[in-house]
Amino acid sequence: MAQQSNDVYAALALSRFGLGADHNGIASILSDPRGALLEEITERFVPVPVGPQLQSTADLLVALYAFQEQRKEARQQAVVAVTPQQGKPAPAPQQGPQLPGSTSAQPGAQEMAATMTKAVEKLEKPSAPYLPQQILLAEADARFNGTIRQPLIGFGERLAMFWANHFAVAISKSEECHILAGAFEREVIRPHVFGRFSEMLLAVETHPAMLGYLDNQQSIGPNSKANANKKRGLNENLARETLELHTLGVNGGYTQTDVTTLAKIITGWTVARAEGKLGTPGTFVFNAAAHEPGDQTLLGLTYADNGVGQGREALRDLARHPATAQHIATKLVRHFIADVPPPALVQMVAATFTKTDGDLSAVYRALLGSEEAWNPTLAKVRSPLEFMAALLRASGETPKPSVILGTLTAMGQPFWAPAGPNGFADTADVWASSESLSMRMDVANMIANAASPQGDPRRFVSDSLGPLLSNETLQAVSRAETRNQGFAIAYLSPEFQRR
Repeated sequence: MAQQSNDVYAALALSRFGLGADHNGIASILSDPRGALLEEITERFVPVPVGPQLQSTADLLVALYAFQEQRKEARQQAVVAVTPQQGKPAPAPQQGPQLPGSTSAQPGAQEMAATMTKAVEKLEKPSAPYLPQQILLAEADARFNGTIRQPLIGFGERLAMFWANHFAVAISKSEECHILAGAFEREVIRPHVFGRFSEMLLAVETHPAMLGYLDNQQSIGPNSKANANKKRGLNENLARETLELHTLGVNGGYTQTDVTTLAKIITGWTVARAEGKLGTPGTFVFNAAAHEPGDQTLLGLTYADNGVGQGREALRDLARHPATAQHIATKLVRHFIADVPPPALVQMVAATFTKTDGDLSAVYRALLGSEEAWNPTLAKVRSPLEFMAALLRASGETPKPSVILGTLTAMGQPFWAPAGPNGFADTADVWASSESLSMRMDVANMIANAASPQGDPRRFVSDSLGPLLSNETLQAVSRAETRNQGFAIAYLSPEFQRR
């Protein structure tokens, strides 16, 4: 590997593999930047989001069930309040002048419907915050004003972002997903980013957020006891995305028959509802009555019908499949190194994945040990999420979580809300459009306008970007008419936008 000075390694460690420099700039890791990065792997350092509202999945779902029941009762009461009592018909409406051709025979019914609509609208806009959104804001606050500011580099935090996008769920799917997106990341992503891929995969596919997002609660074995009337059947969403997105990849060698087979294998994987008939409300449960009976053959391997164990064994084998190693290696290299992943590097990372049985810490070390990892050319464009994290760390600003979420949405990457289960794109053509850059300009100006009057943008770019800083950018910052304009230019510079 070509040797470079420590200041180059420090700048790349923070920019390419971390969250960007904080107020200390690259000086905080200058003595041994690669050692500091490897230490985060050795120590398995992933900051833990904290806050009084950051409860467990089960507790959040129980609270949501209660919220939904209260809302249902309030709606029913609202309807009763505006409905004439039985035996006491509503007064006959006053018949005003009718326009020619008017056929309105029941204006009283129309007025009643309008009154009911207004009552329901008033109910749905309560003075208290909407519970799922209240939890989402608390989760966002714990990250943007908490976990992104804690580490020196933030490799673990970046990995949490990467894997949460790989195993994407969307808050727009349902109230359950809305309230659970943060718990999903806290419970099944962060604890496993430095562990084995198979353990993360099992945790993900049995989490209520993923089961709900990909509709596995609706999947019933065609020949199961729960389908005695033969009116229900399989939902293949979770099985398809497990193969196509989570493990083998779109060209991973599976067939539609394999999708159907995996869907059968994981029938009965569901979530206990409020009534608790299947288990503790809000937890993953295996409903044997809904499980498709019999042995199943997936990708040439036969799995005995041993209940929930059938699915777990299938997932473990999928995690070890050569196509999974190739798929994960490609995504990691694309995310950290280049939009077009170098084939030799992908093969090396995939080989490490296979050799270590999916030991992700070993996979990261192999990636960081490559020549390509430390190429000073900034080949990747920061996504809006990465840009926001870098802005907040660099500036020290602490906007309200609602402002942060609104800003991410405006930049095209709403927090935990991708358009589909494939997550957000990871290439420059998506994030470097003219519309996207225009919005980033507004965001950079917003943060720059809040800069301290004592701040010096010239010193900021020098401390934060180190040897990555070009003479052109330094001159542009130096020539700024105001301090705030200087910071805005720094935030919008190619060296800050790329990594």
